[in-house]
Amino acid sequence: MGRILALDIGRKRTGVAVTDPLKIVANGLATIPSHTVVEYLGNYLTNENVELLVVGYPVTMNNTPSEAVKYINPILKKIEKAFPNLKIVQVDERFTSKMAFQTMIDGGLKKKDRQNKATIDTISATIILQSYMESLSYKQ
Repeated sequence: MGRILALDIGRKRTGVAVTDPLKIVANGLATIPSHTVVEYLGNYLTNENVELLVVGYPVTMNNTPSEAVKYINPILKKIEKAFPNLKIVQVDERFTSKMAFQTMIDGGLKKKDRQNKATIDTISATIILQSYMESLSYKQ
């Protein structure tokens, strides 16, 4: 059984989250520079069995791709080329950064800690992964 890995790709940073091997819980893993995503995945996939990559895909309120796709699509193409056997699913990532920020407030993080954008990116990736996992449970 493989894990599910999730990416919240940003212009500068990418949040990474992963499930446990039984695919029960989503956990934040890291925030990495976006230009290193393929290298990071290569190292991670060497050490862990991953059966699916979930990528947050930004859409507008009328369900059209947002401006952010212009820097996400090139990274996705590099991932697809480097790992042709890795199944990739794109999921709506609307509001995940706002949800991540609210999660930090609700969790009691101090204002200084909430200003760390890397933390927001990791939490956003976790929210993307958790929402994907929840969507699967509704389909069953």
